[in-house]
Amino acid sequence: MTILPGFTGSLLDRVDMARHDEALVAAMRADPEALLLLLADLHPLGAEEGTLGWTPLAEVQIEVELALLGRIEGRPRFVALTPGVSALRRSPELFAAITALQPGEAGTYAAARSLIDWHARHGFCPNCGHRTLAFRAGWGRRCPNCEAEHFPRVDPVVIMLAQHGTGDAARILVGRQPAFPPGRYSALAGFLEPGESVEEAVTRELAEEAGVAVHSVRYVASQPWPFPSQLMIACVAMTDDDRLRIDETELEDARWIDRAGVIAAMNGEPDAPFLPPPPYAIAHTLFRRWLAES
Repeated sequence: MTILPGFTGSLLDRVDMARHDEALVAAMRADPEALLLLLADLHPLGAEEGTLGWTPLAEVQIEVELALLGRIEGRPRFVALTPGVSALRRSPELFAAITALQPGEAGTYAAARSLIDWHARHGFCPNCGHRTLAFRAGWGRRCPNCEAEHFPRVDPVVIMLAQHGTGDAARILVGRQPAFPPGRYSALAGFLEPGESVEEAVTRELAEEAGVAVHSVRYVASQPWPFPSQLMIACVAMTDDDRLRIDETELEDARWIDRAGVIAAMNGEPDAPFLPPPPYAIAHTLFRRWLAES
């Protein structure tokens, strides 16, 4: 059973080789078929129809730097590197638009959103403090003072289910933060720390947040999360002890849910024990995969 995570499946050909060729990038910008992604403060215009909005680049007066996203169906695709924006800002309207987007379209949007935010936050060199300049068709910044080169990065995050029991007796651990909508529970998550493997991060986070000791960590799927630029790494881990010790600075509540409860939640049944994450979140994919594979 194929269950694709949100923000994946973009049709972008990222044409990495073109990023090293300024003449080729200039030719792609001058191509009458070139398109510019339509955004308003990082909100995707036209997304309510299920697709991203694009406009011919030749018809737009550009006053900021551009980044080459790549090609879709052979046509060059660009995005404006608008300064001062932040991918941390989110709204119900934005998530409604993302929900309406086709999966591949959301993947293209994720790449553009994270790239714009990275440029907005890296205008100065962390090595010497001098103002940096975009290069490599918008996929890097170079310092003209110390010649340091900087490239977009992603922050890895583990997101995981602890499973207690097997077969019909299997239950998974879900938790909620105070910022969640009423009734919503999700998988637990946390950033990887330096010098830590994915398996070690899963084990540490579950112990820290819920007091659960786990083993047999297995990878399930991954997903870009463009708020601002994270890679969500979804896993399932087994535990032999279902006692909880909740870190209330991290979680408002955590509880064990059996298979029937997860099915009810994912089916939107009125008496379900929790409200699941939205379909574009990898926690949603993780619940679906767990039901399909457990």
